[in-house]
Amino acid sequence: MDLNSRIDALKEELISSTQEVLRIKSVEGEPKEGMPFGEGPAAALKCALDIAKRLGFQTKNLDNYVGYAEYGDGEEYVAVLGHMDVVPEGDGWKYPPYGAEIHDGKIYARGTLDDKGPIMAALFGLKAIMDENPPISQKIRIIFGTNEESGSKELKYYLDREKPPIAGFTPDAMYPIINGEKGITIFNLVKTFETQQQGSIIINYIKGGHRANMVPDYCEAGIKSELNSSVIFAAEEFAERTGYDIKAEEIGDTVLIKSIGMSAHGSTPEKGKNAIMQLFAFLGELNLESSDMTDFINFFNRYVGMETDGESFGVDLEDEVSGKLSFNLGVVDITEDKGIITLNLRYPVTRTYDEMIDAVITRLEGTGIEVENMTHQGPLYFSPDHPLIKTLQKVYTEQTGAQAELISIGGGTYAKEMPNIVAFGPIFPGKPDLDHQPNENIEVEDLILNAKIYAHAIYELAK
Repeated sequence: MDLNSRIDALKEELISSTQEVLRIKSVEGEPKEGMPFGEGPAAALKCALDIAKRLGFQTKNLDNYVGYAEYGDGEEYVAVLGHMDVVPEGDGWKYPPYGAEIHDGKIYARGTLDDKGPIMAALFGLKAIMDENPPISQKIRIIFGTNEESGSKELKYYLDREKPPIAGFTPDAMYPIINGEKGITIFNLVKTFETQQQGSIIINYIKGGHRANMVPDYCEAGIKSELNSSVIFAAEEFAERTGYDIKAEEIGDTVLIKSIGMSAHGSTPEKGKNAIMQLFAFLGELNLESSDMTDFINFFNRYVGMETDGESFGVDLEDEVSGKLSFNLGVVDITEDKGIITLNLRYPVTRTYDEMIDAVITRLEGTGIEVENMTHQGPLYFSPDHPLIKTLQKVYTEQTGAQAELISIGGGTYAKEMPNIVAFGPIFPGKPDLDHQPNENIEVEDLILNAKIYAHAIYELAK
C-alpha cells in the first residue's frame, strides 16, 4: 500500500479543491430558512460535500448544520472532524482574504489553516485510502461542521441524530498531538451607569472588537470636547510616546479616536496587540471628571491593561501541563448609559472553573460590575497512554521522522465537543500560528504533507 504516492498524484486536485472552498466567505451570518448559521457557512458546506461527491464518496447533509463524507461499512466509525466556518477577515491583508491566491508557495486566505485547508487534506487522505482499497474494519467519516467559531452548536444537532465516533481527530490545532486543552470561558462584564458624565470632555461611545476569541485589532471612541484640538494634540503626543497606533480626527463637533491593534487568536492573546486597551490607556490620561463610565474605564486600566495572563485581575492560574491562564478582552460596547466588556478566559487543564470564577467575583466586589452571559467548556485531557494518543504518535513519527511530543493548548477545539477525538495538526513545530490573523496562509508543501499524515492516521484507526 502506497498512500503517499496516491496523494502526490492527487496534489493538483487537492490544491484546486482547497482554493474552491477558501473563496467562499463563510463567516456566520443571519439565520435564514434552511441556513441556521447564514448563507456563507451553508455555501461552504455545500461546496465541501460537492467536492466529496466528485471524489466518489457517499455524502449526507444534516439540514445545513453539518455534513459528512463516508467510506466503508459497519456500525462503528472513526472520524476526522473539521469546520467550514471562519472568523471575520479583519484588516491588514497583503492579498485578498478570500482570493485563495498562491504566492511563493503559499495559499493565502482566511481558513487556509483554520480549518478549510486541513479538512480538505483529510478528505483527500481518505480518497487515497479509497483508491488503494486496503482492508479496514471500521467505517470512516470526514465531518464538516459550520459553527465551530461561534459555539459549535451544530455538533449538538449532529449528536442528537448520529452516534459519536469510536476514535478520531480534528485537524484544527498544531502538531505533534494535543492531549490537553484549557477550560474556556466567555462572559460579559456589565455595568449600568447611574451617574452621568460632566466636565469639558464627554465620551459619547466606545466600540471595538469582533469576537471574544479574537484580540481586537480596532476600537474607536466618539468624544465631545470644549476644545477638540487639545484632544487631537493629546492623541498625537500619546501615540508618539507609547508607540500605540492612536489617531484622532475632528468630524463635525465630535472627535473620533481610532485605535489600531493587531489581531490574534484569543487562546494566544500575547501574540496580538489589544486595540481596546490601547484606547482605554489613552482615555485614562485625559482630564475626565469622575463618573460611572470613567470608573468603568479606569477599572480595566488598573486591573487589565495590556496584560494577557490575568495577573493584576487576580486570576493568574497556572500548571505544569498547560502553563498560564490566558486573558483576552475581546469586545467593548460602551454607551452613555451602559458598559459591556466581553472577556475570553482560558484556564489551565488541571485547575478548576470554581478557582477562576471565584477570583473574578472577588475582583468585582464593590464595583457594581456584574457577570452576564457566561459560557463554559471544561478542560480536556487524554492520558499519554491512551490508545488514540499512541496511534497518532506512531503515525506522526513515521511520516515526519520527528518525535511526537504531547502538548497542551489554550485553544478550544472540536475535541471538547465530540467524544473520543483529539486535536492533531495542521501546524508543524516552528511554523507560525496564523489562525485568526491577517495574511493567514498555508504552505502548499504542508498541505500535501498533512494529507499524507492524515491518510495514514485514518487508516491506522480504521484498519
